[in-house]
Amino acid sequence: MAKLTIADLKKIKEKTSHDTSLRSGEATVKITVHMGTCGIAAGARDVMHSLMEEMGETERKDIRVVASGCLGMCSSEPNVTVEIKDEKPVVYKKIDSNKMRQIFRRHVLLGEVQTEFALSRG
Repeated sequence: MAKLTIADLKKIKEKTSHDTSLRSGEATVKITVHMGTCGIAAGARDVMHSLMEEMGETERKDIRVVASGCLGMCSSEPNVTVEIKDEKPVVYKKIDSNKMRQIFRRHVLLGEVQTEFALSRG
């Protein structure tokens, strides 16, 4: 196996930064996928993967995606929190890939809270 150079490491860092969508600049939307042990066991990795695919299809630069630990409500995992500037945050429960896509397209992009998946608001 070839040794990695500094240039190789810089490329890996840039790709990783892009893939996790922690974009620079002023964010008006923050999406947190809660990826504690319970969340991962319940499918949070698939949720994050779906979210990253949706992010890759949009030109929006004001959306920040964050992974965090457990929200403390293990029975409702995977949980996702959507925070839009000047609005109350919404915590979604029992999210799967399809629900994540719907939340992204309808809540994040269009501003329509998906109440059927919401655990709490505010």
